[in-house]
Amino acid sequence: MDIGDTTIEAIKLLLSLDPALWKIVSISFSVSLFALSLSLLPAIAIALLLAYTPFPGRNIVTSVVNTLQAVPTVVIGLLLYMTLSRSGPMGDWQWLFTQRAMILGQILIAMPILISMLQAGFQSVDMRNVETSITLGKSYPQVFRALLWETRFALIAAIVTAFSRIVTEVGCSMMVGGNILGHTRNIPTAIALESSRGAFSQGVALGIVLLLLALILNFVLTSLRGQSHLRV
Repeated sequence: MDIGDTTIEAIKLLLSLDPALWKIVSISFSVSLFALSLSLLPAIAIALLLAYTPFPGRNIVTSVVNTLQAVPTVVIGLLLYMTLSRSGPMGDWQWLFTQRAMILGQILIAMPILISMLQAGFQSVDMRNVETSITLGKSYPQVFRALLWETRFALIAAIVTAFSRIVTEVGCSMMVGGNILGHTRNIPTAIALESSRGAFSQGVALGIVLLLLALILNFVLTSLRGQSHLRV
């Protein structure tokens, strides 16, 4: 089939609000957003610890976190598969081939990205501002909110980067989710399946959704970088 004809069919499929297509999109976004929301607070806590608390082995922990960003998602999926399978240590949970398993996998993918970027953001803050806030008698929650405000550009950039990473990953979701229609089939796994079947129009339609998402996220990141430079 011609590329132009396939693209036209894909656009028609999107505009027709095909229930099966948009169910895949909704699963993909809901799983990734939930995984990101569960990852954010622990990542902030760990990043704060690594940024401001000296302890033996801190550099090693930081190096491990940075290294984990480069681990292929299929390797994470394999480890989770072995952990969640019936013979694995978490087999009794019966999470394999469920959205819970996909969320867990995406948390493991997102956490190193969030921690690394947030740690860099916290370390760039002038600590004199924090010390001044404490001296003025502000409570620790107030100081924490002020610190988050100072690092808001780094925080949003970390969130956008982590979300773009997990919403497009295919290896882990395929292995622990099972690509079950209506339950665990998300955009990347659906594209892989439909392309292997020769159903390119649906794959292109889903690809357009990811392309639009990538454009939006890149626009947000570019805007944040511009605002960050203006502050300096």
